[in-house]
Amino acid sequence: MQLTVKQSLALLSRFPTLSALVAGAITTLAYAPFGFWPAALAGPAVLFLLWLERPRLGFRTGLLYGLGLMGSGVSWLHVSIAQFGDLGWLFPLVVTFAFVVLMALFYACLGWLAGVFKTTKGVLTILVFPSLWVLLEWWRGWFLTGFPWLQIGYSQIDSPLAGYAPLLGVLGVSWVALVSVGLLLSLGGPPRNRVWHLGMAASIWVTGWLLAEIEWSRPIGQPIRVALIQGNIPQAEKWAPEQLLPSLVLYANKTKENLDRDLIVWPETAVSAFQFQVDEAFIVPLEQTVRNHDTDLVFGVVQMDEAREHYFNAMVALGNDQRDHYYKRHLVPFTEYLPLKGILWPLVDLFTIPMSDFSTREAKPLMRVGDYRVGLSICYEDAFGNEVIEAIPQAAYLINASNDAWFGKSLAPHQHLQIARMRALETGRYLLRSTNTGISAIIGPGGEILGKSPLLELDVLKGEILPMQGVTLYAKLGNLGILSLVLAALIAAFPGAYSRFGERRTRSGE
Repeated sequence: MQLTVKQSLALLSRFPTLSALVAGAITTLAYAPFGFWPAALAGPAVLFLLWLERPRLGFRTGLLYGLGLMGSGVSWLHVSIAQFGDLGWLFPLVVTFAFVVLMALFYACLGWLAGVFKTTKGVLTILVFPSLWVLLEWWRGWFLTGFPWLQIGYSQIDSPLAGYAPLLGVLGVSWVALVSVGLLLSLGGPPRNRVWHLGMAASIWVTGWLLAEIEWSRPIGQPIRVALIQGNIPQAEKWAPEQLLPSLVLYANKTKENLDRDLIVWPETAVSAFQFQVDEAFIVPLEQTVRNHDTDLVFGVVQMDEAREHYFNAMVALGNDQRDHYYKRHLVPFTEYLPLKGILWPLVDLFTIPMSDFSTREAKPLMRVGDYRVGLSICYEDAFGNEVIEAIPQAAYLINASNDAWFGKSLAPHQHLQIARMRALETGRYLLRSTNTGISAIIGPGGEILGKSPLLELDVLKGEILPMQGVTLYAKLGNLGILSLVLAALIAAFPGAYSRFGERRTRSGE
């Protein structure tokens, strides 16, 4: 066995860049739709070994790992770029490649930092590498508005480590997963430490399994019968003027067929027009219909302010004595708003992006729906757990309305659903995910899928949810908990690293 390990290390050391690239690509298999979660442990394990054996190549191997992961995991980006206009095949590929390289640079920086710390191998793999990794994942989740896709924790939604999510969030799941990898890699160290490290690794997994049995929330009312309408309007047709009436008729008819439900939810911008344009002729009569049947309706539409200078990506609730609204707060750059507008405005004409200059309104992500307050997120917003938890504890359940038609039949809709599952688990709430082309889903408070619609098909998904109350530790602390643990781990690892730095400075005469 020892010989096999040495041979493996020799092979990795001989082909470090290729090994890093393949390790990144393999990691993608851990995420939906593949769901082979051990791959998210194997990929980083290879990279950790490379950083131990070839620390001077940390930047290069980190970059290659990032290219392998992002190049395979977010290759769907070129599909959405191609939908912006008739741009041929080359331009979307160039933009996608540039984005992949940008994301890979986070892992390159991680590799460089990994080489800076000079201490024992056990400390590096158990404390330093996992903690730096999570710090970089956190940074990637907010830098330049954030891209938290493919964080390691999402891949563990179906593994025993998912039990840590209500305590530490998705970043906490990433950390414990990587720490367990580091503990297993350290088994090749001194014999006196092997039993200790193996026991610690096993305890991490057993504890996660036990934590999954804890119920962080409890029902506070009767079941709510729901229907999620997936209209399946192609993105290329969605905003065409001639498509507006057929879309409205479709959603109205499907709503009338399901008025026995307590709640009906339409996707993001299901009404592909400004609300004032269709309010009197369409929304007011529909509002009266749902009220007469004691049904609540939540739908997506574009709203404009009174001065008609700003417009908003909104969700509207009908069925109460008065309407309620939620306005999207976290906009996607270059599709919903344009950074450096004075310089980059010509890109809008190039991409022919409909509704590409949304505004935001700061408020808690809450909306009154029937008898309960509900946590709302629109599309990409559910990728930011620290924002979703702002609705807790007031929210009795969560709604995410989305339009993943931009991504066609790619990995993105499956990955997005996996992200939504993590939000339900982190908050201990049912989550209703209503999408235009899929994948719509009813998700339980443990992150389990209770029902889902097929991708790229017209469908009405029916089921029941329970209004819940209670607060998870993550909903209370947000990312503060895991960031505190990560910083504590780095501080604990620092004395050994500091002594090496001191030696280096002394030798150089500094």
